[in-house]
Amino acid sequence: MMRKQRILVAPLNWGLGHASRCIPIIHNLINKNYEVIIAAEGRSLNLMKDEFPNLKYIILNNWNIKYHDYLPASLMILLQIPKIIYSIYTEHKLLKKVIKQYQINIVIADNRYGLFSKKIKTVFITHQLMIMSPFFKKIIQRMSYILINKFNECWIIDNQKINLAGQMSKPTLLPKKHKYIGIQSRFTFRKNERKKYDICAIISGPEPQRSILEKIITRQLKTYTGNSIIIQGKTEITSKNHINNITILSNANSKEINQIILSSKLIISRSGYSSIMDLYKLKARSILIPTPGQYEQEYLANLFHSKKIFLKEEQTNFNLINALKKYNEFPRFKFKKSQDNWSKTFKIFQE
Repeated sequence: MMRKQRILVAPLNWGLGHASRCIPIIHNLINKNYEVIIAAEGRSLNLMKDEFPNLKYIILNNWNIKYHDYLPASLMILLQIPKIIYSIYTEHKLLKKVIKQYQINIVIADNRYGLFSKKIKTVFITHQLMIMSPFFKKIIQRMSYILINKFNECWIIDNQKINLAGQMSKPTLLPKKHKYIGIQSRFTFRKNERKKYDICAIISGPEPQRSILEKIITRQLKTYTGNSIIIQGKTEITSKNHINNITILSNANSKEINQIILSSKLIISRSGYSSIMDLYKLKARSILIPTPGQYEQEYLANLFHSKKIFLKEEQTNFNLINALKKYNEFPRFKFKKSQDNWSKTFKIFQE
């Protein structure tokens, strides 16, 4: 009897977005009878274990990028480029051992540039073909393509026609072997859900900005008279508290978050791409607050604000009452459906 093809799925541990968008891919791999091993660490690992408690896990070291309370994220990343290059080198070196030890047939790497191999098929997942940076944008793109083109295929997480990520997923120059695999969300839309919450705030992203936003939102919701819920995005703990009309969850699984979003009249969220895919899939009316200094989130928030899909507000001087007034004047958008074709996506594994 032939052994199932064994696939290593490895999301970058940079916020929860890379891990969360791998969830529907993993579900479909399992449905297509592939054996999946997950390589992750930190909060991404916790999220994956909640979703797939019965799968095998490998701890894969994080890039360990540090952020500053006040310096722009883009500047902090620029200062840590030597660390990023070293991390890519070490994860590539580690992959050779992992392939041999676990008899891996295929690797799917979400933004982990070092997980390519000459011995087996490897796939690179991204939406960031044009990385939003205030510095050296073209040079960064050329350098990233050198690594992306070492993979057998690049899966672009976007629908080619809807083009949710704008110029990030549809630049003039594309990788040699690429495939648009649709808008990927772990959530499922259902019509006519009863609304339980007036506001749902989903806190996410790297520290320290995650905690800063949490404090801002919590403080302002304390004086808000409607029912609200905050999901803190702390996957390492499980707690539930109540302050006034606020329900505070440290964390929730995919099924719970799915239900909470559908049961909420308004979502307040970061403008990370995975968060936007979730909100778009669930047709959720939303206010986006980009992480300060993260140019990708600024770009996406501006893009969706200009298209009148989601309202954009800045974290600095955020005022909930003023934001709600603007939100109430914002038009309703008709969301388009993105179709997936997993047989076509996974065709590379049979070639």
